[in-house]
Amino acid sequence: MAVESQHQHVPGPLKQKNKNHKHGNHKSKRELAKASKGRVNLKTLSKKNSFFMKRTERKNQSAVLRKQKREEAFEKKRQRGTSGTPPTFVVIVSLHRDVNADSCLECLKTCDDELIVKRNEQGITHFTIPRFKKRASFFIPEYGNLNALLDAVKVADTLLLLISPQNGIDDYGEYCLSCLFGQGLPAVTFACPGFKNLAVKKQSEARKSLQNTIEKRFPSEKFHALDTSQDALMIVRQLTDQKLRPVYYRENRSHMVAENITFELESAESQFGVLKVTGYLRGRTLNVNGLVHLPGWGDFQMNQIDSATDPYPLQPRKYKNKPTGDVEMEKETIHVLDKADPKQQESLETEVIPDPMEGEQTWPTEEELAEAEDHAKNKVLKRVPKGTSEYQATWIVDDDDEAEEQSDKKEEDDEEDDDSDVDEFKDAMETVDSDEERNEDDEEFETMTVTENNDDEKYDANMDMDEEIRVLEKLKEERQHAMFPDEVDTPMDIPARTRFARYRGLKSFRTSPWDPKENLPSDYSRIFQFDKFKMTRKKVLNQENDDGALPGWYITIHVNKVPKEFMESYKPGTPVILFGILPHEQKLSVLHFAIRKYATATQPIKSKDRLIFHVGFRRFTACPIFSQHTTGNKHKFERFLPADTTCVATVYAPITFAPVPVLVFQPTPEGSHDLVATGSLLSVNPDRIVAKRIVLSGHPKKIHKRSAVIRYLFYNREDIYWFKPVELRTKWGRRGHIKEALGTHGHMKCVFDGGLKSQDTVLMNLYKRMFPKWTYNPHVESPPVINEYKTPMETIDEDDEEAQKLFD
Repeated sequence: MAVESQHQHVPGPLKQKNKNHKHGNHKSKRELAKASKGRVNLKTLSKKNSFFMKRTERKNQSAVLRKQKREEAFEKKRQRGTSGTPPTFVVIVSLHRDVNADSCLECLKTCDDELIVKRNEQGITHFTIPRFKKRASFFIPEYGNLNALLDAVKVADTLLLLISPQNGIDDYGEYCLSCLFGQGLPAVTFACPGFKNLAVKKQSEARKSLQNTIEKRFPSEKFHALDTSQDALMIVRQLTDQKLRPVYYRENRSHMVAENITFELESAESQFGVLKVTGYLRGRTLNVNGLVHLPGWGDFQMNQIDSATDPYPLQPRKYKNKPTGDVEMEKETIHVLDKADPKQQESLETEVIPDPMEGEQTWPTEEELAEAEDHAKNKVLKRVPKGTSEYQATWIVDDDDEAEEQSDKKEEDDEEDDDSDVDEFKDAMETVDSDEERNEDDEEFETMTVTENNDDEKYDANMDMDEEIRVLEKLKEERQHAMFPDEVDTPMDIPARTRFARYRGLKSFRTSPWDPKENLPSDYSRIFQFDKFKMTRKKVLNQENDDGALPGWYITIHVNKVPKEFMESYKPGTPVILFGILPHEQKLSVLHFAIRKYATATQPIKSKDRLIFHVGFRRFTACPIFSQHTTGNKHKFERFLPADTTCVATVYAPITFAPVPVLVFQPTPEGSHDLVATGSLLSVNPDRIVAKRIVLSGHPKKIHKRSAVIRYLFYNREDIYWFKPVELRTKWGRRGHIKEALGTHGHMKCVFDGGLKSQDTVLMNLYKRMFPKWTYNPHVESPPVINEYKTPMETIDEDDEEAQKLFD
């Protein structure tokens, strides 16, 4: 039997062969799975599921935090206005002159039959409603008294805004709302007294009109009628139960509105005394060793804190005969709660006293002497302006004929850079032309006006011509600056190297280095600075101090060393508020405010003009400098407050921890305060560099390809070599440098990166660091009461020729 041979298939040359997967030097997943044979490492398993476990933990943690915050909010709402907390402080603000706030308060008194009403000497009316277990305090600031309104709202829990049923909100009401929005607005409620007195057919139209007026600023608010006791009950319940809007600068500090004040002089001849302020403590705990602030008067120390019996309890004593109307205040039982310890008391030191020996030169070491000898062989002595650094002096050319007296005289005022003989000549010619035109008009026309009331003399009596001329000059200067920003004419009678000795050239304003500690003024030795301000702020705001009077207590604070002028200027009915300040907030430093010009502020505001600042709970005057709100380490100085963008105002002022709102007012010759800007605190940083730029301009005389002869930039040969290292630019985008001087009258040969046009202008940018003036003043006088509010820019009649000439 034959055996069949087994056939073996041999792969041919066309057999497909797949390449192995290139998984690199590490093992592939399949190889790892074969090696592990289904076993999983514990470390790998935990690492694989760690992300899902962390996500679950984060979700649980956030849920717990939400629950805690919700419970805290509900508990705070339930306890608001009860015996353990101060009454809800309500400020009634009339937004129209026709609305009487006192009659509205009388209507609110009819909200409940069991209502107990008490009124104190400060004009605060207290409501106690035992049926609802709520307490509320109502205060009506004087109409037209802006400081009284702002101070009352600083400590208010909620506002009751009154509008007119026919006219809604007038101009002064809009102005007040703008100030309150800039300062920080608490919760609001709108009421319209007299709305139901309108005809039924007109109520629907009036409701739509009033609602449209309210929704411009408050999109989610509705107004309520206030005519009956039922309306009053609904409004009072909303005021005591509504959700409060947090005002953070107030929540982070203890504060109080005075229910009663007394003043005791230290002696008959003394100008200072002890001010005793009684009221409910709100916000945070107040330590007797800390400091308190009276807006417009400054910071003060406390002697002691007394605890008194609450004169407005939630459950009053039961009277045999039920009282009707207002009830007089009961006598209080006072006992000392705490006294100040001189060893632990905060100091009122606001600035550093510089040590005159701090900058004394120490004796050099032997190594320093040897190094100085080697360096002196190649060292060249130069005459430089006082305060010039070593790297600035490297490109300064020697000149023995510098007029130092003229330099000092020119640099006293930094704002005289734009004055020139050409401008004076133009102004003189304009004056002559206007006089000639006026004489021609007088010859051609004859006008006769007969008035019985002598209106022209009355109008002229209220006009201050000096103020009119000053404002006109400032308007011209602002217009000139807008047309030719930072351009300055090189003086012909003074060498440019003398006039602009403090200026320097920068290759790039953004990237060129500038040491913030270089050439600091003497005022910088008086201020405080922190190495890590953000860390200090976080530590101060987050610290909890239970040592002292707790919020909700009815206490009396003894404020020490209050000037006698405080009580002399005090008027009954004006709110007296008190703020406890945080550590370090009495010390002076350099503050920067990000502000924006108010829409109706039309007058030009120049840098270093005296302005009034409302910074949170503070009120002071200072002369700020303005700069651009940009990124980077250098910021361009602004000569005027811009109208269409946000800028930064820099002043010397007490340290304040953000967030804090800022209001800026400008005093008028009549004594009133006009709102000119609003904003917030940007930073507390003495190292922020504000650089002023000036632009020197010249014109080409001869052009040959890339080189040109430039004139009118300087007027002598020495100035050309002094500023030779500074880069040039043109208005059409060319860049170049000075090559050499031609002659002795300021002509120079320059080389550019391209060909110049004959109509082009050659520019040189020079920079100087600017510092604010030491003009801080914590005492601010209250403005007069506004009897009739006028908008800053009134409409001018087209037939009024004299008024039209002002705008020609």
